[in-house]
Amino acid sequence: MSAAPGSWTGTPVTVVGIGADGWDGLGRAAREAVGDAEVLFGSVRQLALVPPTVAAHRVTWPSPLLPALPGLLERHGGARLCVLASGDPMFYGIGVTLARLLGAQALRVLPQPSSASLACARLGWPLAETPVVSVVGRPLATVLPELADGRRLLVLSADEHTPRDLARLLGGHGFGGSELTVLEQLGGSAERRRAGIARQWEHPPGDPLNVVAITCSADPDRPRATRLPGLPDELFGGDGQLTKHEVRALTLAALAPAPGELLWDVGGGSGSIAIEWCRAHAGNRAVAFERLERRRRQIADNATVLGVPHIQVRGEVRGELAADTGIAAPDAIFVGGGLTQDGVLETCWAQLRQGGRLVANAVTAESESLLLNWSNAQGGILRKFQIYRGEPLGSFTTWRPQLPVTQWSVVKTARSFPRRREHVTGHAVGSGPSSDH
Repeated sequence: MSAAPGSWTGTPVTVVGIGADGWDGLGRAAREAVGDAEVLFGSVRQLALVPPTVAAHRVTWPSPLLPALPGLLERHGGARLCVLASGDPMFYGIGVTLARLLGAQALRVLPQPSSASLACARLGWPLAETPVVSVVGRPLATVLPELADGRRLLVLSADEHTPRDLARLLGGHGFGGSELTVLEQLGGSAERRRAGIARQWEHPPGDPLNVVAITCSADPDRPRATRLPGLPDELFGGDGQLTKHEVRALTLAALAPAPGELLWDVGGGSGSIAIEWCRAHAGNRAVAFERLERRRRQIADNATVLGVPHIQVRGEVRGELAADTGIAAPDAIFVGGGLTQDGVLETCWAQLRQGGRLVANAVTAESESLLLNWSNAQGGILRKFQIYRGEPLGSFTTWRPQLPVTQWSVVKTARSFPRRREHVTGHAVGSGPSSDH
């Protein structure tokens, strides 16, 4: 069987959501679909919820599932297939994977209420306004970008240890006062609720089938870390090769991330641009290219601490592409370092898709001259930023300038926009250089 959507030639696969209330909670259509199946797929727990009177041959999902799934379906492709899923199959469930693999027309999906629907019903929270983060098969740190003082969110747990690990994560990132409510076996006869404060969490592990509700409470002295660009500089570790937050915010605005897009951060330094790009939306992706190994380690560490551990960290961009490592073409490229190295801009421009954006920052006369030449050839917009930060001077305050930054931003199309040049002077509080490299 090909993995291309629409290639499935067998009988449509029925995907039945089943809750913690098991067989008794299924409607007539769902029961008939399970009873009519010749092969029934599911986890050990899900298959055990189906009474022995159902005659279908039962197949337990292998681990890992995804690599084995195409062959498993092909092997049983001549039979009537039914797949069991937890709750709503299209809510972080196997239904999403099957739709991607087989195409929507190959499926008949019969959902039950999702765990998020049941949790919000118990808590009295508005489902449409409650963010949901799954840590099933994902790093726990992916919760971090969603945290904000006073915000409420749900976490779909990986197992019975997730509540304890989540409490520790919150305590270590300035949210130790947050209230946690663990909802176990939602909708079933064994449903149970436990609650407590993150920094005081002492509950032993409970049922592995649980959802954690968080009411966030931020420590007042913790720097704010929202999804908006321009995180405080002190949140990034490293050797000082950091695009400072004023210029970083302006750079992210020029890059204009949209959900699901891929960024190349060339000359990654501390990884600040790639990290903020990925924090802008949970579906965003980034590859950070950095020639120095110690900085590559620092990018990975910063990405984990700031909740986007899925960022890929690679070596020097030309070497990585020459090695044919299967790096996807980007929607946007930021060049923050290595501008004057032979072939860097040429390589980036060649790899950028039509309609993609390229933004480059320069702090030296040589790199600025290079951007002027590229702007003359390709169009786009030239800007120059001069940021001043207030600093003490004895008993007075003086304005301390950062290094001026020249920025070129361009969309890769036929030159439909005239070249423009802008000069901006900014004022802020603090000091330091403005570029990753």
